[in-house]
Amino acid sequence: MSIEDTGLSIGQSAPNWSAESMGQEGETNLSHDALEGQNYIIYFYPKDNTPGCTTQACDFRDQMARLSSIGYKVIGCSPDGLKSHKNFQTKHNFSFDLISDPEHQVAEQFGVWREKKNYGRTYMGIVRSTFVINSEGIITHVFDNVRAKGHVQRLIDALS
Repeated sequence: MSIEDTGLSIGQSAPNWSAESMGQEGETNLSHDALEGQNYIIYFYPKDNTPGCTTQACDFRDQMARLSSIGYKVIGCSPDGLKSHKNFQTKHNFSFDLISDPEHQVAEQFGVWREKKNYGRTYMGIVRSTFVINSEGIITHVFDNVRAKGHVQRLIDALS
């Protein structure tokens, strides 16, 4: 897969998304507009509490101080509901928001709801991807179809 698979490119305005999320303060509505003036990283993952997704989320958790120090807010997004997100956050002590996207509207806006193949089965689902958005709302980095393990370090290396 390549950057073209998302339909988005570096230098382009980020989609104007909006969705319910679970954060430190509980349920809230989070949107691109609400993050205006902030640098943020939005990463898409298939499912809470699965091995790869947990590894990736824990890596973000473990690097939050570093990401914050270079000016980035982190947001995760999956099709899971808010209750699942709350359990996932509590179990692993995540301090970042998790967007609930059960109808995959945000995922579609970012071009990461795509056909996948696994063990001979073809289905639609989230392709693990990360987008970095600057304070002007412009996409500065796209990491498409990434491996969970080591991704956060590769992201930090690219941002440093």
